[in-house]
Amino acid sequence: MSTRIGIMGYGNLGKGVELAIRQNDDMELVGVFTRRDPSTVTICTEGVPVMNAAALEDGSAPAIDVLILCGGSATDLPEMTPKYAALYNVIDSFDTHAKIPDHFAAVDAAAKAAGTTALISAGWDPGLFSLNRLFGNCFLPEGSDYTFWGKGISQGHSDAIRRIEGVADAKQYTIPIDSALEAVRSGENPELTTREKHTRECFVVLEEGADAAKVAEEIVTMPNYFDAYDTTVHFISQEELDAEHSAMPHGGFVLRSGKTAGDKTCIIEYSLKLDSNPEFTASVLVAYARAIARLNAEGSIGAKSVFDIAPAYLSPFDGDYLRAHML
Repeated sequence: MSTRIGIMGYGNLGKGVELAIRQNDDMELVGVFTRRDPSTVTICTEGVPVMNAAALEDGSAPAIDVLILCGGSATDLPEMTPKYAALYNVIDSFDTHAKIPDHFAAVDAAAKAAGTTALISAGWDPGLFSLNRLFGNCFLPEGSDYTFWGKGISQGHSDAIRRIEGVADAKQYTIPIDSALEAVRSGENPELTTREKHTRECFVVLEEGADAAKVAEEIVTMPNYFDAYDTTVHFISQEELDAEHSAMPHGGFVLRSGKTAGDKTCIIEYSLKLDSNPEFTASVLVAYARAIARLNAEGSIGAKSVFDIAPAYLSPFDGDYLRAHML
């Protein structure tokens, strides 16, 4: 029987989830839900309804095994995930690292009260990179963690800029500082501040009459997003943004540099290079939807993170196949 998936939000990530479902024969898209007028939203999958978000609460939505939440971390998901975890098994890609503990607690309370299962902060960071940081700490208990992102467009940071009054559109690039990355790879174990690891570059389209200086100041001082980085803001036209910054590449590196008990240096490195940040993130969410459906069927309720889910739960194959072909 297929896992019935609903998509809440049909931006770049929601579109990626729809495409990812096509690669998984055991997944079925049963509905797309939007806060926009549904008549203005055209999806790729024939025969699947596009419905107003209110349908998720009034009983008119089709049966859903897992609802994948495709809102932004700045303002959408802190409200959306606990709300829908009280009604459905859910997954989100909440990526404001500093606020993950509070977000987890709110979602956990809602899910446990409702008997649902909820996965927060899935994707590649947080998500796959989180797992590699955990592995590194387990295998090299004496050492240092390093995470570098980019060069690429951050969906969460771009969304945060677009929420600023006076901003019509925006894209934000996270750029690793090469000298810092090479120092880690060479085994120097440098102590690096946030500002010494990355820069951020923003390309912003202003609404007519907006105050450019005020918008720039709001960006560079935004807590948890830009205040700890050297940030450059460029104001450009919508035409230039569409022509030069329409792609969504991203990626990065997770490294653990440490010593064995015999004082031998070891460096673990995991990297991703992505032509499409939202499409890859969506692919991760869809695999974890399989795991969440299985866990709920087993009676495991409440909020989860990627740390709590065994890898075999992500795969459509059974244990015999995995042991024979992938172990």
